[in-house]
Amino acid sequence: MEAGKALRVLACGDVEGRLGALYSRVQAVQKKSGPFDLLLCVGNFFGSAQDAEWEEYRTGAKKAPIQTYILGANNSEAVCHFPDVSGCELAENITYLGRKGVFSGASGLQIAYLSGAEAPQEPAPMHCFSAKDVADLRDSLLSTSKFRGVDILLTSPWPKDVEAFGNSPAGVDTKKCGSGLVSLLAASLKPRYHFAALQKIYYERLPYRNHAVLQETTQHVSRFIALANVGNVDKRKYLYAFTILPMASMDPKDLVRQPADATESPYRRPVGGGGGGEIGALLQPDKKDEPTCQFFFDLSSKPKGRKRPGGESREQQRKRPNPKPPLPTASCWFCLASPEVEKHLVVSIGTHVVPVPEDCCVTEDIKEAFLSQAEEHRIELLEIPEHSALKQIVQPGMPYFYVELDNGEKLFHRIGKNFPLQFGREVLASEAVLGMPGRADWRSCRMSREEEAAAAQDFRRAFEPFDLAQAE
Repeated sequence: MEAGKALRVLACGDVEGRLGALYSRVQAVQKKSGPFDLLLCVGNFFGSAQDAEWEEYRTGAKKAPIQTYILGANNSEAVCHFPDVSGCELAENITYLGRKGVFSGASGLQIAYLSGAEAPQEPAPMHCFSAKDVADLRDSLLSTSKFRGVDILLTSPWPKDVEAFGNSPAGVDTKKCGSGLVSLLAASLKPRYHFAALQKIYYERLPYRNHAVLQETTQHVSRFIALANVGNVDKRKYLYAFTILPMASMDPKDLVRQPADATESPYRRPVGGGGGGEIGALLQPDKKDEPTCQFFFDLSSKPKGRKRPGGESREQQRKRPNPKPPLPTASCWFCLASPEVEKHLVVSIGTHVVPVPEDCCVTEDIKEAFLSQAEEHRIELLEIPEHSALKQIVQPGMPYFYVELDNGEKLFHRIGKNFPLQFGREVLASEAVLGMPGRADWRSCRMSREEEAAAAQDFRRAFEPFDLAQAE
């Protein structure tokens, strides 16, 4: 495998001793699509301890048709197949990677691996990994200069809560079967591909980001893929083929390119970046009660330069008596009570609104506020699905550009770095739409106060048949 060359890789779920079925399938794929460079197996590679099929490969009677790398035992019965915890060749073309570590080939591809199941207690048995194992693997990589992530991560267990913010797997509860230590490892190592097995199903999660939008430098996305078991009767996918150029050889712009369906990371931030002493906490506590940044207007009535009171939880703030409504600042051009508001531009004023509390900073709070107000005013609202487009739009830190066409089609574009502020205006003013290219610059659209008042009056007359405020 040459350095800087893209590799063609196969990944497989639980083999469970069915080597004949696996390699027959691999040969069929290679005959149809051309040769692959390596096969990565996660989950249970062996079946029973006295597997006659394995004996043929172990003794050399049969040879694997592709270089195969496997993980270690997930139960005590399979430990006998792995004589060296640091890794070894088990048969020609079949290599046990080891208990934990990083495999780097001549191509520059980096494959991090963690064998076994999460240990229920210390000390960890031979078929399990512990918090210390995860800490050691994590720190060995994070200590390297300019660490950006690994190309591939191999684990047998799924990471806990991997479906958060994304598509859900059918019939699998990752709160019960997932590993929190694997979640921590994935959050820390930022693999471009993460493969796991053991649950007997195929599940490809939507790609997720490894950075906070508008708060951190853009990084590459991760893809989690769980694979089914070889020869399963439900014909679920157990073999996954892909081509990958090692991260070290990629143009940074290509590496961090964000797919349209990328989501937030399902894992909370790992605690610190140091050694294993802090790994007991695993993941940071939920930050639902921490206010997020406001990117547009400061609606606070407090004078600038003075800090908000600290040390109070949201619950304590709610128990305080409601203060009198704050007077708007003189510079607020949206508040009708402001002396600076241009009232001659007002077309209509209603009395019923669905306000969002000022301290709403998470999606569930916004949803709760809308539903409570709807009930109070007997407004019928559709239930917001768990991962609907609406929920994604209001997700903090995820700005979108939204267009609704006259045919009912709705277009969403996630705003990235250097997005033109006047993009919508330029499109509308273009020759193809309104034919007013000179209006693309707002400064060329200025009117006198008298002209503004006349335009508002014309609009008020045209809008009157649709003005719900007139019916109140």
